[in-house]
Amino acid sequence: MKFLRLLASALLLASAASAAEARALPRATPESQGVSSAALLALIDEAEAKINALHSVMIVRHGRVIAEGWWAPYAEAEPHQMFSLSKSFTSTAVGLAIADGKFSTDDPVLKFFPDEAPEKPSANLRAMRVRDLLTMSTGHHSEDIAGFPYNDDTSAVKKFLALPVAHKPGTFFVYNTPATFMLSAIVQKTTGQSVLAYLRPRLFEPLGIADPAWEANKQGISMGGFGLSLRTEDIAKFGQLYLQKGKWNGQQLVPAAWTETATARWMSNGSNPASDWEQGYGFQFWRCRHGAIRGDGAHGQFCVVLAEQDTVIAITAGTRDLQGVLNVVWAKLLPALQNKSPLPADPDAHAKLKSRLAGLSLKHPVAIATPALAQEIAGRRYVFPKEAFGIESVTLTPSSGDPRATQLTTVVAGRRERVVLVPGAWERGEVASGPIAGVVALGGAWTAADTFTLDVVRYRTPFVLRHRLKFNGDEVALTVEPNVGGPPGQPVVGRRE
Repeated sequence: MKFLRLLASALLLASAASAAEARALPRATPESQGVSSAALLALIDEAEAKINALHSVMIVRHGRVIAEGWWAPYAEAEPHQMFSLSKSFTSTAVGLAIADGKFSTDDPVLKFFPDEAPEKPSANLRAMRVRDLLTMSTGHHSEDIAGFPYNDDTSAVKKFLALPVAHKPGTFFVYNTPATFMLSAIVQKTTGQSVLAYLRPRLFEPLGIADPAWEANKQGISMGGFGLSLRTEDIAKFGQLYLQKGKWNGQQLVPAAWTETATARWMSNGSNPASDWEQGYGFQFWRCRHGAIRGDGAHGQFCVVLAEQDTVIAITAGTRDLQGVLNVVWAKLLPALQNKSPLPADPDAHAKLKSRLAGLSLKHPVAIATPALAQEIAGRRYVFPKEAFGIESVTLTPSSGDPRATQLTTVVAGRRERVVLVPGAWERGEVASGPIAGVVALGGAWTAADTFTLDVVRYRTPFVLRHRLKFNGDEVALTVEPNVGGPPGQPVVGRRE
């Protein structure tokens, strides 16, 4: 991990400037758009109290951004993985390809891939249409699509067409990411371009979305159902486009009919009135309570469109409680959207809101005073088995420059890296190899007399890993707890050399 603070800061500033140049959404005070700053402050308070996992939020009212904030080390200029929010962009590509005359929603799926079809396709497979891919009603059982091999050396399309289709397409809803992959494959087959390349001049560039990235499989097909990375404002622009029925700066980017069709309720997916996941499904868009529609992705990536309130909410997060995020929006924001006319200016409340939004941060490990143990183990190397979360060894040394700081030296995948950690601060850098390779931010502190806690934030993703190093004599037990996904790993014991 070579932490070049000055270089990282310069790159971040340059990226922020580039993002600002591409910005298309105007800014306004909340009160000028009929929303009180105090209500938005209450929304942030509630989100931090009940979710504590948001990475960014942007609220657009009447086409103007009235609140925006990023929880450090997440930042305005940084892209964030969208996961299944990618699906709504794939749906848009399908709508554009249909408008270009490339295919229709009633075309059978087998029509596009005759050379990859099974020798004797079942009647249900023969009946499967593009429409069924869009509405997650392909007829598959969830266990048959679990673990689908998107990125094998052999054709993922062929593997999809070989899956058993237990139900008549159009009659049975199962959330089906492989189906979205097939939509991406159909767009590519009919246009000669990946979904990313196809959308670039038709959607991303007109919206001012700079440098979108979309993972592709080994056959060069954009994953479709996941893999897209965008900035928070890009999500907000996309939602605003759908709120405006496909029109942007006077240009009809997406046919209005498609925006209405794609967000309509095509499939029933449950009957629980308290669940935003059981209000019906459209063409890769969810129906919500309160008349809203949304695209969403794993761990809390949201694009929520409230047409009646003329509002768009963009959120990125790393949480296990997706319903909890929307519950906070409905409880705290929705009541504040009842006024469509401007409110009296409230400069004091607005200043408090701006200050709060500017100072957001993920919660750091709660530091104690540096314990005596820190000196006892200073410079001592603790070595782990090679399977210890990719970490081969750690060394902790009090920093000579700051009595609160600790120098952490690690060996990961054979590379020795050093970083100085100050309680309450995030240190940005890059991990060259190992299971967390990529850009990261680290925060660490002594949190008990025998325990040093290190947070590793992969700030272009939802993922945060909390590492606890508990020392006991010549041994240290390392436990890693992910913020989302699986449970904490079993402790791995390292020994002092």
